[in-house]
Amino acid sequence: MNSTKTEENGVKPEQNRFLRFFTIFKLIKFSHTIFSFPFAVMSAFIAAGGMPEIRQLLLIIGALVMARSCAMSFNRLVDAKYDIHNPRTAYRIQLQDIIGKTNLWFFTISCSILFIVCAGMLNRLSLIISPFALMVIFGYSYTKRFTNFSHIVLGLSLSLSPIGAWIGVTGRIDAAPFILAFAVLLWTAGFDIIYACQDLQHDIKSKLHSIPKMMGIKNSLILSSVLHFFVVITLFVFMYFTNLKYVYFGGVVFVGIMLIYEHTLIKPHDLSKINLAFFTVNGIISMILMVATIVDISIFC
Repeated sequence: MNSTKTEENGVKPEQNRFLRFFTIFKLIKFSHTIFSFPFAVMSAFIAAGGMPEIRQLLLIIGALVMARSCAMSFNRLVDAKYDIHNPRTAYRIQLQDIIGKTNLWFFTISCSILFIVCAGMLNRLSLIISPFALMVIFGYSYTKRFTNFSHIVLGLSLSLSPIGAWIGVTGRIDAAPFILAFAVLLWTAGFDIIYACQDLQHDIKSKLHSIPKMMGIKNSLILSSVLHFFVVITLFVFMYFTNLKYVYFGGVVFVGIMLIYEHTLIKPHDLSKINLAFFTVNGIISMILMVATIVDISIFC
């Protein structure tokens, strides 16, 4: 949508700029930052043994937001030829038309640069590994073209948040954040498999790959539940690599209950509650676990 068309429709150029700005956040589903944000914050608190420096925490959050934003906008750009044929995602093309492809590329590159800047302002090690993080999160967008395990790569992308936050605080690599990252990987892969079930017919027509396409919806839901079972186990194991105690334990029990609830919502013959299972339940899981972790650290450290 160019400025001439905008003025013809009675929209001022200033309003057009605001429209593009807010449309970007809708396009990249900014609200879904809730999936990775809590794990970065809780990792930062554990690494610091309490409240991190405000400067560190703000830079970690900034790096996370920039990384996710550039990854999602990049995904929308390179997947446009598939999104337009998928009834669930066709609206993304309309949003891209409002924003403009050039503007979206500018947004993607700007967020990438800001991510590296935030990482560099944390410490040298964060700066060194930041390009590798970008390689992973950008690479995810191509995985459905050649592998059924794109869900694992998405999980790997989100799992970088607790590792990056830990390094951002300590400036070193330790075992603990990798245990938490493994839990995030399993959790993300599990709920992404559920979410991908609704795209099964589109994936078949477009010759894209996914676990639901490979295994069928029923078996995919079983695999998702198995992955989520090991999420809870991994979160309990994480206690032995940290000083976390009873409040965190209670948080993990809550996570287990919510994951069971999530899987009761979805049936092979009824996917109507996928959005509730995907966004609401998983958003609650990540936030409650973060709060339980911070409270635990505040009480016992």
